[in-house]
Amino acid sequence: MKLRAALVTLVFWCAGCALLPHAIARDALDELQARIIEINQTVSPCVVHIESAVRVNGRRNLQEGSGFLIDPAGVLLTNWHVVDRAEKVSVIVPGRDGRYEAEIVGTDKQTDVAVLRIGAHPGEKPFRAVQIGDSDKLQVGEWVIAIGNPYGLEGSVSLGIVSAKGRDLRTEQLLNDFIQTDAMIDHGSSGGPLINLRGEVIGINSRGQGRGIGFTIPIDTAKRVAGDLLDQGRIARGYLGVTLQPLPRDLASYWGEPNVHGVVVGSVAHDSPAEHAGIAVGDVLVKFDGESLHAEKEEDLGQFQRLVAQRSAGHDVAIELLRGGKSKTVHAALTTQPKFVPDEEETPHGFTVEEVTESSFRGQRLPQRDGVLVSYVESGSEADEAGMERGDLIVALEKSQVTTLDEFRKAMSQVPSDRPFLVRALRGDDTRFLLVSPRAVTRGDKLSGASPSPSSR
Repeated sequence: MKLRAALVTLVFWCAGCALLPHAIARDALDELQARIIEINQTVSPCVVHIESAVRVNGRRNLQEGSGFLIDPAGVLLTNWHVVDRAEKVSVIVPGRDGRYEAEIVGTDKQTDVAVLRIGAHPGEKPFRAVQIGDSDKLQVGEWVIAIGNPYGLEGSVSLGIVSAKGRDLRTEQLLNDFIQTDAMIDHGSSGGPLINLRGEVIGINSRGQGRGIGFTIPIDTAKRVAGDLLDQGRIARGYLGVTLQPLPRDLASYWGEPNVHGVVVGSVAHDSPAEHAGIAVGDVLVKFDGESLHAEKEEDLGQFQRLVAQRSAGHDVAIELLRGGKSKTVHAALTTQPKFVPDEEETPHGFTVEEVTESSFRGQRLPQRDGVLVSYVESGSEADEAGMERGDLIVALEKSQVTTLDEFRKAMSQVPSDRPFLVRALRGDDTRFLLVSPRAVTRGDKLSGASPSPSSR
């Protein structure tokens, strides 16, 4: 209560309120300053500097970020994007000599959370760990502190407030309802903690957007994800199998339901729980498992995505919907969300492919599920010279059919390295025959080894 009173006094003082004696204002500032210093001294030894050796499309880079220890045994949290595609992860702990090689226990792209583990050197004491708070109780306007390593500057501290809660960043790849703060979150701060004035971590700093706008993953979300990764090594989210669009007031009025709120079904996946439940394109979903749905704009759709993802596979949900002005309730048995982050394979010919997931099949409107998707083509590479493009769906290599990533790997292992090889790919409704010629092959060899290509497109 004393600290809260001090903050109220500080607000009035900063606004230039002449009614408060300057001595009281100074006392309030001194108390706040002492509290920030105390929190920094307590939490900073738990905030680590992370360096990830990352290989992406043939290039190796050093990626830096932050993290914080949640267990004296060496378990720590950071962002997925800090360790994504890392071949090696090193951790620097304040006040300790040397580096610690980290084990990636598990990662989750959809919440941008990663769990790492380090082991103390022989003879060292256990690590210091942060105190975890409750992000659900966080209020807009609360003072918060961010600690991290922006631009490699270890142990940087900034002060701000909670600017907003429940922010959706308008991407289907993220399930978070972010905390927005004006505490500085810059490059290298990702993965560091956001702390309240009780010294409790209430979020993992994820990304900044301009000056004074940063987004933090609620610690309650991170706790659930970390628990699953530590216990099971994976995240098993519920899956319904629909795509949605908002229901704005003008569309609701056009359909004769101006007071109805919900989400509109845009597609239903084949053999999905939604299809089995009888959900159809054009249905307006108004309640999911007892929770009312409300989406006026695209960013509001995150509510529904989180509701589904938070249910476990096998969970039976009641869904209330409107169809042709009539109310109906259906029941769906959720299954496990299909694989979200695809495995990939980098080739020595300047292109990378990945397996086709449900998300990429529907999001990129691929003509079929069988094949592997070209995710990267290096400019000026052999693949680029052959005319390969990002988004091509490879269905055959030479005479080998390709339906899965494993089949692609097997076919690539049988391709001779000293002569051209033919790739058959789908680009929309068109079939493309792409002749990839290794650099060592001479022009004459290219011509003699080439297969005829179609004259029309």
